[in-house]
Amino acid sequence: MTSYLARRAAQAIVVVIGVMILTFIMVHMVPGSAARAILGLKATPQKIAIFNQTYGLDKPLYVQFFDYVVQVCHGNLGTSYELQQPVSTLIFQRMPEDVLLLGVSTFLALAIAIPMGIYQAVNRNRPSDYLLDGVSFTLYTMPDFFLALMLIALCCVQFHWLPPLAPQATTVGGVLADPAGLVLPVLTLTLSSVAGFSRYMRASAIDVLAQDFLRTARAKGMTERRVLARHVVRNAILPIVTLVGLSLPGIFGGAIIVEEIFNYQGVGLLFFQAAISHDFPILLGGALIAGVTTVIGNLAADVAYGFFDPRIRNDHA
Repeated sequence: MTSYLARRAAQAIVVVIGVMILTFIMVHMVPGSAARAILGLKATPQKIAIFNQTYGLDKPLYVQFFDYVVQVCHGNLGTSYELQQPVSTLIFQRMPEDVLLLGVSTFLALAIAIPMGIYQAVNRNRPSDYLLDGVSFTLYTMPDFFLALMLIALCCVQFHWLPPLAPQATTVGGVLADPAGLVLPVLTLTLSSVAGFSRYMRASAIDVLAQDFLRTARAKGMTERRVLARHVVRNAILPIVTLVGLSLPGIFGGAIIVEEIFNYQGVGLLFFQAAISHDFPILLGGALIAGVTTVIGNLAADVAYGFFDPRIRNDHA
């Protein structure tokens, strides 16, 4: 298992380097000028030249990338062009709010999707299965921004149940002090994640229910509830463990949209605003953090997979 994790860690480093290269190239290929976005459309050529020289934007692209890598290796993600603050400070100040939003929504999505998938598998091809299938497909195909706007129209405009804005506090304590404002952002990410998780859980549970060892368990007198709890759930949940790690980029991408719509003061909103203003250091820092987080999530999924399935530990011991 140790050698397996070492190989996965080496692969993760290669992936992070690849993310850095691709992100750097794509960010600098975005139409528009960082100097124009920061200084304004009426900025003189002299001011633009000074701005580009100050931040090294007048250098060849490969030189800029080399300088960026050197900075990252020294723990420096650069300075925001617009906010004039270290990018690492800006990101890590807002990271707890993102952890709260993504953590709560992912936990609720799994808490709903796992029993929902098991229920559909046990009652497959029945009206309840078809009904939940329709709900899952609808949520799965619905863009995050459209789902968020529909929830605002229903819960805020039509019935006035909830506020349309997320908590505007910049600390976790301040966010938790306004639970009503947190409902819609969490609900949007939860519903968009439930659809995918439940579909995989249903398919996995159906596959497990057809296995011979379940017939043996029933023949020994084990009740159906114990069969589901001890055998079906434990074996069917294995693909979900991997799926959670692979879903992190999608969840983070959805969080960017949700945070912009509800004005949630997290990293996603910071990233969105940086994209509008061509604030390259924040874009690169955010993409790097997201890439590293995804890699760590996949490594954690591999470890968890080995914990749930002893065969994985034995194969890679």
